[in-house]
Amino acid sequence: MNRKFKKCLITGITGSGGSYLCEHILSKNEKIKIYGTYRSSGYLNYLKKKYGKKIIFFKIDLRFYKKIKSLINRIKPDLIYHIASNADVRGSFFKPKEIIENNNAITLNLLEAVRVNRIKSLIIICSTSEVYGSVKKKDVPIKENKNINPINPYSASKAFQDIVSQVYYKSYGLKIIITRMFSYTNSRRKNLFQTSFAKQIVDIESGKKKFLTHGNLKSVRSVIDIHDAMEAYWLTAKRGKIGKIYNIGGNQVISVGGYLNELKKLSKVKIITKIDKKLLRPTDVTLQIPDVRLFKKDVKWRPKVNFKDSIKKLLKDCRNPL
Repeated sequence: MNRKFKKCLITGITGSGGSYLCEHILSKNEKIKIYGTYRSSGYLNYLKKKYGKKIIFFKIDLRFYKKIKSLINRIKPDLIYHIASNADVRGSFFKPKEIIENNNAITLNLLEAVRVNRIKSLIIICSTSEVYGSVKKKDVPIKENKNINPINPYSASKAFQDIVSQVYYKSYGLKIIITRMFSYTNSRRKNLFQTSFAKQIVDIESGKKKFLTHGNLKSVRSVIDIHDAMEAYWLTAKRGKIGKIYNIGGNQVISVGGYLNELKKLSKVKIITKIDKKLLRPTDVTLQIPDVRLFKKDVKWRPKVNFKDSIKKLLKDCRNPL
């Protein structure tokens, strides 16, 4: 299986993940027409400057059903990546209603727009490992059939996205594949622990900051590079089986504290760290290690970027932001 696409719609294209995904797809296929929705500008000017007319942007609030319905009917994309989301995990504890209502509405509206318009798009729902919640050691590595058990408002909203997408596949025959992405590097998203650490190191190197602050360092994760994550998304569309749910994650398993130590080794100055209780979550995931055998089998994907090289690249990107 090797699907070909002419028109690709990315929701949340100007966000951190959306902008990386857009760039990756164009590096794989220059002829594909990219359409993107956005609510806030984010990396809009960067993408416009770099790609010009290769991308058509639509400023639209996906919470308004009639707008997304009209847009879907106008574009008639054969591929949709639904990556738009308010992904602030810690922030969701303080604004649960806002984040849950937003993430639920934009997903339901998108699926309903595709259904009502009878568009035959392949839809990649970009879910997250957060839906599994706090997992016991006996359930590691986590398989796709593990019961989802969200423990924060953000992951509750992603669980809804995940489940309602399964319903639209089973009940209405929409062509949907769900990916549950585990930790990956992303220098454009400041609230990821990896990026937060790297940016603070850069600020300490330049004298803007004296200490690196952190929250829980004991959580254990699998980590992949942004390039491997975006390639996984692309290959999901090309080769993934419709109706399937796929875990996506790396071979490298490390604690949050261990990752911080690897970054500190690359710093140009000595880094002094301090815990900031404001960064601690009321509830936190402890083990996020995926079983990715199904994804590797169906999609023929393997992470290629070396762990040490990935850390160096993250720090380099934070030292030289766009």
